Amino acid sequence: MIEAKMESPVVLKKILDAIKELVSDANFECNEEGLKLQAMDNSHVALVAVELNAESFMKYRCDRPMPLGVNLASLTKVIKCAKDDDTVTLRATDDQDILHLTYEAKNTDRIAEYDMKLMDIDADALGIPETDYDATVKLSSGEFLRIVRDLSGLGESVRIEVTKEGVRFISEGESANGSILLKQSGGGKIERVRQGNGVKKEDGADDDDDDEDSGKKKAVKVKKEARDDEDEEMEEDDGGSIQEESGSEAEPEEEDADEEEGSGSKKRKRSSKASASAKKKTKTAAKKGKKKADDDDEEEEGGATIHMNQHVNLTFSLKYLVNFAKSGSLSKNVHLKMSNEVPLLVQFVFGGGLISYYLAPKIGDE
Repeated sequence: MIEAKMESPVVLKKILDAIKELVSDANFECNEEGLKLQAMDNSHVALVAVELNAESFMKYRCDRPMPLGVNLASLTKVIKCAKDDDTVTLRATDDQDILHLTYEAKNTDRIAEYDMKLMDIDADALGIPETDYDATVKLSSGEFLRIVRDLSGLGESVRIEVTKEGVRFISEGESANGSILLKQSGGGKIERVRQGNGVKKEDGADDDDDDEDSGKKKAVKVKKEARDDEDEEMEEDDGGSIQEESGSEAEPEEEDADEEEGSGSKKRKRSSKASASAKKKTKTAAKKGKKKADDDDEEEEGGATIHMNQHVNLTFSLKYLVNFAKSGSLSKNVHLKMSNEVPLLVQFVFGGGLISYYLAPKIGDE
């Protein structure tokens, strides 16, 4: 028996919407680690692999490994009956004849139940070999979708070229050609981090802050020196008047001791205040540095990050890439991994799992 309870059907909806046009029937392989799906399209050009880890479910139970053969179009229709804020429970017994789905509303007493017939699909899992790719490109999922959609209006294929300059997408149609270049954004950030000990100066703002802080420090130093001189003068004056007016030696010594103790207490107070001020400035600088680092991380997510061992130049079908890009709703970023004469890997990583697409390159005039 298998039982899997999801907090929301949103992730499953997005996965099915992305792969239903690519694959019609497929097995969800269930084991103690979670659910996995692996299937090829009818033309055997593309392969899709989905992983949903057991940790991504509110409750997960799988007594023994078993496949759940489903028609993805039918499952999509059934799962769309669930509201986005419903909890969804999938159940199947060992006879594997029926997949039972229960949708429970969180704010009401509404419970909906659906039964879906399972299929006996004879499909062997394909072994995907470990590959060391020559080039890996990370870019925004929205940018990837925009590029492949724009170029699909010009031609049927796109040539992806990764060089030291960046990654270039080229499409050549009968009436028009298009080329889009995404430059390596990591290089600019590295140069920027090296400036000013990791802090970039913008429009002289930091210089003004530095001058202001420097002026404050100088003023504090001058003020402190003036106070020290004043204290020394007061101690000298008080000591002289005591020796002149005093008739006994015991009382002046006690007064001198009291004044020295008071002066020492004042100095200790000023010292503690200066220390507290220094700590406050240090914490403020640390917060500014952290905020700057967070901003840089956010900027890096929006750009293209490229890791390349050697030049890569491959051609792929835009129809498949447009289909793959639909999974961008699952993740902010997409990873493109390429090697010459090796299928392209398009990968989206999201909380609790990942979805991977493999696409064979076009060779010659195919």
